[in-house]
Amino acid sequence: MTVDDTGSGADADGRVAPDAADTGEDPLALRLEGLILGAERRYTPFQAARTAGVSMELATRFWRAMGFADVGQAKAFTEADVLALRRLAGLVEAGLLSEAMAVQVARSTGQTTARLAGWQMDSFLEGLTEPPEPGMSRTEVTYPIIELLLPELEEFLVYVWRRQLAASAGRVVQAGDDEEMVDRRLAVGFADLVGFTRLTRRMEEEELGELVEAFETTAADLVAARGGRLIKTLGDEVLFSADDAGVAAEIALLLIETMANDETMPELRVGMAFGTVTTRMGDVFGTTVNLASRLTSIAPRDAVLVDSAFAEELIRSGEAPASEAEAAEAAATAEKEGEEPPTYRFALQPMWQRPVRGLGVVEPWLLTGRGGSTPAS
Repeated sequence: MTVDDTGSGADADGRVAPDAADTGEDPLALRLEGLILGAERRYTPFQAARTAGVSMELATRFWRAMGFADVGQAKAFTEADVLALRRLAGLVEAGLLSEAMAVQVARSTGQTTARLAGWQMDSFLEGLTEPPEPGMSRTEVTYPIIELLLPELEEFLVYVWRRQLAASAGRVVQAGDDEEMVDRRLAVGFADLVGFTRLTRRMEEEELGELVEAFETTAADLVAARGGRLIKTLGDEVLFSADDAGVAAEIALLLIETMANDETMPELRVGMAFGTVTTRMGDVFGTTVNLASRLTSIAPRDAVLVDSAFAEELIRSGEAPASEAEAAEAAATAEKEGEEPPTYRFALQPMWQRPVRGLGVVEPWLLTGRGGSTPAS
């Protein structure tokens, strides 16, 4: 869509955006909608459903699942909306997806892209649309900027999605059997900023936002670089997972070390557990996740607590000794036989058993790098 020289809002095909006087909406918002969607509003919800050949009930379920509010019988739908309805319904009719799964596809896509779009408008585009010259309004700048960025951002979005889909498909194939595709044994960890609530009372909103963004960025980079997966961020807390306990342990200790070396960051604590995890819509659920969360809440500052299953996995894989006495004995035996002593990346120290709400009595283990430091990256 391009704007003519008169600023009437007509696109290259002569279509005109809805009249702001008729809808009560901001004229620029309507022009931007036309630019981004690339089509004019033509259909009421009923008309869109009928044109797509789906029931009004199913069309409403799809629309709400994507995260959009009911619009009554206003003309709010475009040809693109009709095509999207046709595609989803077609997947159901062809037997490729159940109706419930198609709704899940709509919901997961809507939730993910809503957050992405919100972030882009709140920070990225907001910064770019600051008027470059005195006397210019943001309104005069926003439209051409979005017009230039839209095709590039769209291409990049599709590229990243394909890359993520390829990585996810690889993990599923490596799972080994059908049950593991949904219920898998994973290491799950929570990293939590200590004293964040107190910080919110002392810091200005802008400072607080910058701190959270720096924390999330650092955590995301470390998790990705070491082969883990960032599940979600919750402001002062991140949830991550890894297929391998050793990978998760390295991520946790590097997070602690990195934050400790940054004077602007609060202290960090991490809790991790290993076991069966249910995955749904990119999130993880189950007792293992709950246990990791509880361990985080009782972890000392700048420390990592793991559950007994996590500790056993590190011991089984040879990445940590069961005890320092065992490590010393193994080293003495190796020296006596003229062999290289075993090397361990991590050390584990059993803590006092304690009851944890909803999970019974657990035995936390304090995890450190061998010799009390972070393992070499």
